[in-house]
Amino acid sequence: MSISQVMQVMQAASATAIKIALPLLLLSLTIGLIIAIFQAATQIHEQTLTFVPKLLVTASVLIALGSWMMEVMADFTHYVFDLMLTLY
Repeated sequence: MSISQVMQVMQAASATAIKIALPLLLLSLTIGLIIAIFQAATQIHEQTLTFVPKLLVTASVLIALGSWMMEVMADFTHYVFDLMLTLY
């Protein structure tokens, strides 16, 4: 396996990780920012106030996009196994 093939696999792995993590991270960040602004405006500094909405948003995103995430991971796995078959 050459260095360029290794770099292609690493690039594909990084792109797959970003594709899967980006929706969860962006929505969690957005909800956290909205709640932080709300807490600053109302001077309510309760730690559970940020946890519960983030948990609900994360669960709903996983329910909505879970099948797409599994499809992306399956495509990457097929890519890696196909590449392994060409080595011999």
